[in-house]
Amino acid sequence: MSRFRKGLVSFTAAILLLMLCLPVLAGAAASSGSTDRSAGEVKSGPVFIIPVEHEIERGLQSFLERGFAEAANYGAVLIVLEIDTPGGLVDSAEQIGSLIRDNDIPVTAFIKGDAASAGSYIALNADSIIMKPGSMIGAASLVDRDGNSVDDAKIVSYWKSKMVGAAMLNGRDPDIAAGMMDVNLVVNKPELGVNKAAGQIIALTSDEAIKAGYAEHLAATSEEAVGLLGYSTDDIFHVKQTGAEKVSHFLTNPVVMIILLFIGIAGIVIELLVPGFGAPGIIGTLAFALYFFGNYVAGFAGAETWLLFILGLVMLVLELFVPSFGILGLLGSVCLVAGVVRAAFSYTHALLNLGIAFAAAAVVIAVVVVTFKERGIWNRFILRESLTKEEGFVPALEKLSLIGAAGMSITPLRPAGTAMIGGERVDVVTEGSFINPDRPIAVVKVEGGRVVVKEAAE
Repeated sequence: MSRFRKGLVSFTAAILLLMLCLPVLAGAAASSGSTDRSAGEVKSGPVFIIPVEHEIERGLQSFLERGFAEAANYGAVLIVLEIDTPGGLVDSAEQIGSLIRDNDIPVTAFIKGDAASAGSYIALNADSIIMKPGSMIGAASLVDRDGNSVDDAKIVSYWKSKMVGAAMLNGRDPDIAAGMMDVNLVVNKPELGVNKAAGQIIALTSDEAIKAGYAEHLAATSEEAVGLLGYSTDDIFHVKQTGAEKVSHFLTNPVVMIILLFIGIAGIVIELLVPGFGAPGIIGTLAFALYFFGNYVAGFAGAETWLLFILGLVMLVLELFVPSFGILGLLGSVCLVAGVVRAAFSYTHALLNLGIAFAAAAVVIAVVVVTFKERGIWNRFILRESLTKEEGFVPALEKLSLIGAAGMSITPLRPAGTAMIGGERVDVVTEGSFINPDRPIAVVKVEGGRVVVKEAAE
């Protein structure tokens, strides 16, 4: 009986202890469950995916600015730059890098193809990099428009510092970034899987980038990349280029701008100097309009550039009809040049492009002017009429046979008058002296229809 009572007491005590511990265990379990849910919480909100494709030009910069502005207006929680580019203009890439760094919304670079040259710089400025298997980042050596390497030490050093600075933003190895653009640099990082000798350029595959710390994840699509970062894929917006932005992207290419300026200058000047064709003037005006349109859509030109363009054209046209001694033509040319410079991304590039286009146009203009010189506007200022017998003009006969002949004055010669020479009345003039009538005279010279006489001795 005693053992039974002891067992009952022990069982009762165990039950009471378990009841006391249950709230504590439940609270711990609840706390643990809450922690697990917090760790696996998916961030919701709009996610904007913006493509960075083809060559990096000034039009792309304007497109990205619009995309970032739309993302901010919609309250986006993440911006994904979908990169596949061979590179492009360094100054445009630098502006895009500043746009990414100064943005308050987290930015991820999803490299779905190549992030080469200036594209690698854009990717390094993002908060994180996710790559598609088989993609590439690097090969950022500087080349000119002809594809030749740039050897200027100052420019190379500057761009290297920009690449290194972008890499260090998120703790990436700076030597690898430097090796992406400096051919002469030696980089030996076996722990990161990078071994670069002099004369080589670093270009990392997706797997190599993961090992080197130049990418955080691998993903097949942008949506998968968004999920890997812990964001919801239910509210994704794909920003697309408008038709005008695509055209602007093409028109703001430096080579295309030079061609447009060349056609514009040559067409308008040829129409002014050799009027009558019409086609050169129309084509030249259209080329200038495309130049201004491309820069206007890209955000580099304002309404004032259109005003300068139209005002310049009006003055050049008025020069053809209003005698302004070239003033209207000069003012019109100044307005056009000012409009071209104002519409460009930078004054330096505008003046350089304008100089190249003007030099090329001058050659074409000279050829056209020489070929069609009979139709030139200068013919309006040259007297080409000739007085001929066929047109009814009868020139005065030179009476050279009268030289040395003697005669008699009929009227007073003061100094002009009439004389009788060889039985014929002739209008004569003296050398300046006065001769009375009925005085002997002699012809000293004949100049066209002018007979000069002097008084002769009796």
